[in-house]
Amino acid sequence: MIATRTLRRARILIVGCGDVGLRCVAQLQARRAKPRVFALTRRPERVDLLRAAGAVPVTGDLDQRARIKRLAGLANTVLHLAPPQKDGNDDLRTRRLIAALKTRRSGASRVRAGGISSRLMRPALRPDLTPKPFAKTSAIVPERTWRARPAHSAAPGRPTLVYASTTGVYGDCGGARIDETRTPRPANVRAKRRVAAERQLRRATARGALKATIARIPGIYAASRLPLARLEKGTPALAASDDVYTSHIHADDLAAILLRMATHGRAARIVHASDDSELKMGEYFDHVADAFGLNRAPRVSRDIAERELDPVLLSFMRESRRLDNTRLKRELRVSLRYPDVDAFLRTLPPRP
Repeated sequence: MIATRTLRRARILIVGCGDVGLRCVAQLQARRAKPRVFALTRRPERVDLLRAAGAVPVTGDLDQRARIKRLAGLANTVLHLAPPQKDGNDDLRTRRLIAALKTRRSGASRVRAGGISSRLMRPALRPDLTPKPFAKTSAIVPERTWRARPAHSAAPGRPTLVYASTTGVYGDCGGARIDETRTPRPANVRAKRRVAAERQLRRATARGALKATIARIPGIYAASRLPLARLEKGTPALAASDDVYTSHIHADDLAAILLRMATHGRAARIVHASDDSELKMGEYFDHVADAFGLNRAPRVSRDIAERELDPVLLSFMRESRRLDNTRLKRELRVSLRYPDVDAFLRTLPPRP
């Protein structure tokens, strides 16, 4: 009976299980019907952390096709949170992941399977989980010693994949409020790789290889992801006349959005995973500084910033946009825990 229940549990694979991925695991573990969660990692030192969080570690590397072949059929739902590689205009990691998720066939038999249902995530058929040591091929790291079980003769046919993209694909919008129909105009190679990944996933959806839904994500914040070091260092922000609009989302809200998209997201649909904030970058820093009793960031002109600030930081200072999150609320019916940055800052304990 216990073995039967285990096989019937929903199975989810998280690719790129960092901070947001671990928050997804925590929210899944809090559900009454707990799914089986697998987390792909290429770093042996993260195995214990992932297991302690409630996930089954799976060793593999998106930069090596041979090490992710066993992902096929492992889960009906995939949260693709891994960033692209650091060079080139294409996202080779997403390309390899799509290839790895291709359905295994046994003769002419086929298994109908979609994404996870809105009520209970459907289980994937169990592949061979024979434990293997860290090696050149991907392996599921055993929680304990178990007996090898025969692989099923067929695997799910069309996994649901939620992709964590970025609002950086839009480039500079001059502070305009935009929705998901805005044409991407990436201004740097990082954003170009994200656009390439989105196109790959939408094409894979069109040909029936999988069902992808895409979250375009702005700046992520949480108690552990605030610009405190920058404020303490006194790094300048732009003067109000040169400042840019930025958008935000709390990491816990983002995790909930990604899981909601897995059950309610439309095929090839793009959704802004953004809160209701409409702050300029300097205003955001000021709100955080005030909440922690720190000095506000000094303001400089754009000309001075171009000469003195780090090029990566400057790339964010060159793009201004406000995000319309109507689709998030109307289609996915998401109710944000933190509708804006101030709603979160008000939850912090008072300063001594």
